[in-house]
Amino acid sequence: VNTGQPGTLPVANKEAIRLSAMVGLALNCQIDEWSKFDRKHYFYPDLPKGYQISQYDQPIAKDGYLDIEIRGATQNLTQNNAETKIKRINITRAHLEEDAGKNIHPEGLPYSLVDYNRAGTPLLEIVTEPELTSGEEAYAFLTEIKNIVKYLGASTCDMEKGIMRCEPSISVRRPGETTLPKYKVEVKNINSFKFAQNAIDYEIARQIEILKEGGMPKQVTMGWDEKNNCTVEQRSKEEANDYRYFPDPDLPVLQFTQIYLNELKNKMPELPAAKRKRFKEEYGLPDADIENLINWKEMAGFFESVVSEIEEWKLVDISGDWDINIAIKSAVNWCLGEFSALLNQVQQNPLDSRVTAENFAELLKMIQKGEISVSAAKQVFKVMFEKGGEPTSIVEDLGLKQVSDDSVISSAIDNVISSNPKAVADYKAGEQKSFGFLVGQTMKELKGKGNPGVINQLLKKKLE
Repeated sequence: VNTGQPGTLPVANKEAIRLSAMVGLALNCQIDEWSKFDRKHYFYPDLPKGYQISQYDQPIAKDGYLDIEIRGATQNLTQNNAETKIKRINITRAHLEEDAGKNIHPEGLPYSLVDYNRAGTPLLEIVTEPELTSGEEAYAFLTEIKNIVKYLGASTCDMEKGIMRCEPSISVRRPGETTLPKYKVEVKNINSFKFAQNAIDYEIARQIEILKEGGMPKQVTMGWDEKNNCTVEQRSKEEANDYRYFPDPDLPVLQFTQIYLNELKNKMPELPAAKRKRFKEEYGLPDADIENLINWKEMAGFFESVVSEIEEWKLVDISGDWDINIAIKSAVNWCLGEFSALLNQVQQNPLDSRVTAENFAELLKMIQKGEISVSAAKQVFKVMFEKGGEPTSIVEDLGLKQVSDDSVISSAIDNVISSNPKAVADYKAGEQKSFGFLVGQTMKELKGKGNPGVINQLLKKKLE
C-alpha cells in the first residue's frame, strides 16, 4: 500500500483508522459496525499503479452534520458580538483512502513533474450534502472542520503543504427548481480558504452567465488560477461508475464495536463549539476575540493557563486591589496582540515560547496594580520572550519600576507647577491641553516612571 516516502503510514494503518473514526464522531456521524476498503480504478500520473485504495459503499463514517456560524465569516470578524446565524450542514460521509502524489506544473516549461512522497499515506475525505450556498458559508465550514481536526490531533491541517485540501463542486439552479442540476463543476488546486471562497463565488457568477445566455455549463474539473483570480478548465469530470469499484482483496474488513466507540468518545477533547460557548459564558469575551483564540488551538490553551494563574494570584492576594475580570480581558488582549506578533515573527507556537503562563500572569498583575506602566511592560515582555525570566527581576534589572508614592509624585508636581506658571495660568483659564502638558512634564521629572493615575489625581488637586 505504501508507495510513499520511507516511514510514512500506509492507508490502512490502525492509528489512521482510529483518528478517522474520531473525526466521524466529532461530526455527529453514524459509525457502522462494519466498514471495508475498495479499489477505485483509474490511471493518472500521480497514482501510476492504476487504482486507488478507497472506500465506496461502506465508509467509516456517514450521515452526520456540522453546525456553523455565519456572521460575515471573513469580512465582519472584527465586529464584536455581531449577530450570528447557525446553519446545519449535513455530512454525507467521511471515508479513508490513500493519498495520491502531487503534480507540479512549472510555469513556462513544456513538461510537468510528479512528487510521489505523499502517495499511499492516509487521507480522510469528508463529503457534504449540497447545502452550502456561497463562498462565505464554505469559508466558515472549512474553518470549523480545520479546528475540529486540529483539536482532535488528527492532522496539522497545513494547507500550504497540501496536508488539508478543499475541492468544491459547484452547480447553479434557477429559482423555484428543487432538483439538482445535471452537471457539477469541481475546482481543484486550492491551497487556502480564501481562494476556496473566491473560486466558489467566481464559478457561481460564471455559471449564471452561461445559463442566462441559454447554455448549459459543462461537467468538468477546473483548476484555480490565483494570479488571475479565475478558474481554468483541466479535464472532463468522471462519473462514479467510471471507476469500477470492487472490494480490496488484500485488506481485511474493519469492525467497530460499541465498546471501542465509547472509548473513543470518552477520550475526545473539548471541541471548538463547546469551547466557544464556554469562553463566552465564563470569560464574557467579545466574539471576535473568541474566534481568534479558537482558530489558534495552542494560543487558546495558553490563554487558559494564564487565566488559571490569574485566578491563583487572586486567591493569594487578599488585599483585593485588582480586578480579575480586567486581568482576564488584559490577558486576551496581550495574547492576541503583543504575544501573537512576536510569535509570528519567529514562526513559533506559544507552548514553545520562553514565556511561561505564570510569568505572563504576574506581568499582567503588575500592570493592573500600577507597579509598572504599559509601555514599560512591553519592554519587559520582549525580554521575557527573547531570554525568559520573571518579570519582577527584569523590572529591577531595567530600572522600570513605576513610582506610585504620593509624596515623591507630589514633590515632582510642585517643581513642575513652579517651573511652568504660564501653563498653570492657561489651565485655570480653561485651556485643557495645558493639563496634558503638565502631566508630561511631571512624567519627565520622574524619568518616565510615574504612575499616570496618581499623577493625574494629585495634579488636579494641586491645580484646584
